Amino acid sequence: MTLSTSWDLQVDSDVFKNLKKIPQRDAKAILVVIKLLPTNPYFGDIQKMKGEKNAWRRRVGSYRIFYKIKALEEIILVFKLERRTSRTY
Repeated sequence: MTLSTSWDLQVDSDVFKNLKKIPQRDAKAILVVIKLLPTNPYFGDIQKMKGEKNAWRRRVGSYRIFYKIKALEEIILVFKLERRTSRTY
């Protein structure tokens, strides 16, 4: 079985900065999920963000990956990584 990647993935530099600050085990799990987004951005524990157009969030443990889907251009833009706390939302 082959997975075809039809989406382009763009990751904001702030996401990489945040990955350096979190525990390595969590950072590796988050990177795996980010790399899998182009295969199917609508798969997994995702939720559409209220009040935002084409903005989604995906849960990975206690962290959230925020990304936008530009369907016409087939681009996924990961713009924020945040740890879930009682004040996150």
